Amino acid sequence: MCGFLGILTAHGNAEEFVSTAQSALPMMRHRGPDDSGTWHDQDTVFGFARLSIIDIEHSHQPLLWGPTDNPERYLLTFNGEIYNYVELREELQAAGLEFKTSGDSETIVAGFHHWGEKVVDHLRGMYAFAIWDSETKELFLARDRFGIKPLYFATTSAGTMFSSEKKCLLAMAELMNLGLDLDRRAIEHYVDLQYVPEPESLHSHIRRLESGCTAVVRPGETVTSRRYFRPQFHTSPVPADKEQALFDSIADALRDSVEKHMRADVTVGSFLSGGIDSTAIAALAKTFNPNLLTFTTGFEREGYSEIDVAAESAEAIGSEHIVKVVSPEEYAEAIPRIMWYLDDPVADPSLVPLYFVAQEARKHVKVVLSGEGADELFGGYTIYKEPLSLAPFEKIPDPLRRGLGKLSTVLPQGMKGKSLLERGSMSMEERYYGNARSFNFHQLQRVLPWAKKEWDHRDVTAPIYAESAHMDPVARMQHLDMFTWLRGDILVKADKITMANSLELRVPFLDKEVFNVAESIPYQLKISHGTTKYALRKAMEQIVPPHVLHRRKLGFPVPMRHWLAGDELFGWAQDTIRESQTEDIFNKAAVEEMLKEHRDGVSDHSRRLWTVLAFMIWHGIFVEKRINPAIEERDYPVNI
Repeated sequence: MCGFLGILTAHGNAEEFVSTAQSALPMMRHRGPDDSGTWHDQDTVFGFARLSIIDIEHSHQPLLWGPTDNPERYLLTFNGEIYNYVELREELQAAGLEFKTSGDSETIVAGFHHWGEKVVDHLRGMYAFAIWDSETKELFLARDRFGIKPLYFATTSAGTMFSSEKKCLLAMAELMNLGLDLDRRAIEHYVDLQYVPEPESLHSHIRRLESGCTAVVRPGETVTSRRYFRPQFHTSPVPADKEQALFDSIADALRDSVEKHMRADVTVGSFLSGGIDSTAIAALAKTFNPNLLTFTTGFEREGYSEIDVAAESAEAIGSEHIVKVVSPEEYAEAIPRIMWYLDDPVADPSLVPLYFVAQEARKHVKVVLSGEGADELFGGYTIYKEPLSLAPFEKIPDPLRRGLGKLSTVLPQGMKGKSLLERGSMSMEERYYGNARSFNFHQLQRVLPWAKKEWDHRDVTAPIYAESAHMDPVARMQHLDMFTWLRGDILVKADKITMANSLELRVPFLDKEVFNVAESIPYQLKISHGTTKYALRKAMEQIVPPHVLHRRKLGFPVPMRHWLAGDELFGWAQDTIRESQTEDIFNKAAVEEMLKEHRDGVSDHSRRLWTVLAFMIWHGIFVEKRINPAIEERDYPVNI
């Protein structure tokens, strides 16, 4: 787990940019405090910050590699872990390739030499990497199937810059006197969705290589990408007498994935909340590590803590359990630091407890397992039940359905059945944005007076829906969330917030072999018997403690609604609005009015307020440069 940056120059003058790369590299020291270095030739500059997990004494990067007749042909920088590197190494050695290290990095570049761009089809893991081929003068970029690890890039007149962190590109652009304006379309998408959708960033010209994509760049040219992985849910019905075999295959795939994800030369722990996802991972991990440490976080407020359930789970599986309780004061004080680490804002309040539990875990371990991805793969969100509840509307002719929608607009707010009529009158493409929509267009215009109706969620969702027309309704929602909420929120916070603490997070559910099983589950075995993730729950019956098996999903819940209305965060929020220099973006008076409405109980604006407040803090750091995130330089032991 590491961070890298680089510049592919347009004019073969790489030496002029070595100091630029060296100046930007320390901005991601948190991603790799164990080792760092730069390398350059005539065309390229590469920088690397290493968090040593596998082959600690060797596998330094940037890594030069090549065949016998050209041993320095390729240059690799790589962020992530390849879990099947042992098996791939044996296959490549059988093909005549030689290795100088025992780590997973060398497997990638040797595989690239052997298979070319199709090396990604052989990799089982999380990754973003860059390979410079000095013979063909081509830069090859790649990102894992699900988007677990990030990769930003920007093409300028000087060349193409790329990095694991956007802040490094901003630093290099500033040193090179390159102007980077804010992207208004991306801002509207963020406010609408609570995250910045790929491939956008909030800065014009800085983009992300999308999940499941590779790219090739040549000196003086722009980035050309291609998609190598597109998830498909093939959901044919499963006969009743075959169901148990499916449940067993899920358990076997997940057990194998956890075993592979435990490969490390350092201590591996596990996050543990009160739900089935993290509990399943921790329980399986305990079978491979009898001394497993588990970690959870929560709040003192009743109803907003998973601490007691997680502690009961830890006792049931036999792990040593460590707890971090977060106060409102700690919460507010950490927000600027978290926004700096994020690069672009994500309006998810659970970022903060995740930051503190990661900080606590890093005192004890260097790697943690977590349960991200289970909901998208196995049908875990409650809203996935909606196609079943709205099925009767599908039989109603469209004109009548539209009429019901108009009727819903005149019904009083909060009246029973109003929401059902409203949503039932719309197609899935209209009503389902994914898990994140916080504003409708009327509310959006209240805070963003310049908002354009043609810049809305459909920019993001329409192409994804077009790909899934052949799938069942639940699969279509899963497909959408894999390209939106999963990679825009879930995996951004998982990577950025754990790496802020120099902690590697691994996600065994997001494994290609697990997905190969999950994609074949029919919706009748996802949403069934009044619960979500039914097939996963059946698969985990002998693994997960009974008190968790059918418990509803909470994650790390945050009492944001109460805090913003009370003494805990109301004053902080009001000061944030008033001090923010975002008058050209937000109607600040309208935002402050929303805050008062929320305090007075007129309406629950907590999600909308948090979306705006997160942006204002981010803007104060990266644009106004008024807020000091107070980033601490922390030194951790290299190997624990």
